[in-house]
Parts: sequence; structure tokens; C-alpha cells
Amino acid sequence: MRPLRYSINVTLDGCCDHRAIPADEELHRHAVESLAQADALLFGRVTYEMMESAWRLPAPTGARPDWMEGFAHTINAARKYVVSSTLEQVDWNAELVREDLGKAVQQLKAEQGKGLFVGGVMLPLALTELGLIDEYEFVVHPRLAGHGPTLFAGLSKRVDLKLVSRLEFGSGAVAMRYEPRR
Repeated sequence: MRPLRYSINVTLDGCCDHRAIPADEELHRHAVESLAQADALLFGRVTYEMMESAWRLPAPTGARPDWMEGFAHTINAARKYVVSSTLEQVDWNAELVREDLGKAVQQLKAEQGKGLFVGGVMLPLALTELGLIDEYEFVVHPRLAGHGPTLFAGLSKRVDLKLVSRLEFGSGAVAMRYEPRR
């Protein structure tokens, strides 16, 4: 059974808007390592469209620093599943998921492989409600953004987690991995 892992960057005051998070080479290397632990990515429509517009190759010359290219190549090559009832079609090595979310994700998890990786805000909330996320990683950045969006707004019940690892970066960001207490 493949584990479903969730990872997100967040500021100290809980903002998960990617525009509020500083990017650096060390954090991008960590993201590439995280994606390498998955056979496929699971995105909602908003995250899929955002990632595709930012990372689909080829990028115009000089569009991003060379140290971002590893992430771009990794995410481009990854198999993707997109949960959406509004998109008519997807490409970029992706397949639409339209059926019952819980059933579809349980089927994906039941397949052999290294794991699944989910990103975004709304889809992970729904997956947490269904008890389907096996590991949470919060990369907390030493910044106060003063705005949202924030994570897990509207969660119907508390989810207790246990810390399984911690990694500090030169920027002062800290990646903390948790598993649900079951």
C-alpha cells in the first residue's frame, strides 16, 4: 500500500500563500527529494493549474534560476492525478479524478509503489476529513505574512499528530514531518 504524504510551506503566522514564502536553492532541493519519494502527485484544480503554469517545460530562457531546474524537471516527469469536477481535460502527464474522492484515493493508495504526494490547501482538507493522509510535512518559514489563506480552515474534528522528524535549513525554515496518531 502506498502512503499518501502531504507537504506545504507555511509562515510562522500560518499563511500558506506561495507568494509569501521565500524560495531558495536548499528548499528546492528538499522539495525535489520529497517528490522523489512518490510515484504520483495528487492535486486539486487550483494547485494543478498553478503548478502547471509555473513549472511546465520548456520555460523561457532566464525565466528562473538554474537551481530551480531540478524541481521543474522532477514535477514535469511526475504522474499526476487531478481532482476536479470543473476541468474538461488535463494533460501534462495527468489524469482527471471525478469519482468519489475517498474511493478514488483509496484505490490509488492500494497500488504498489513508493507513495503519493499531495499539495495544496482544499484537497488536503478533504483528505484529512476522510482520514487518508499518512504523513504531514509543514515547512515553517521564519516570516510573518499578516494574511491568509491558512491551513485546515473548517476542519470538523481535531487531528492529533506525532512528530517523526525535523530538518532545519540555513534560511531558518524548519521542515517538520508528522504522522496521525491513530
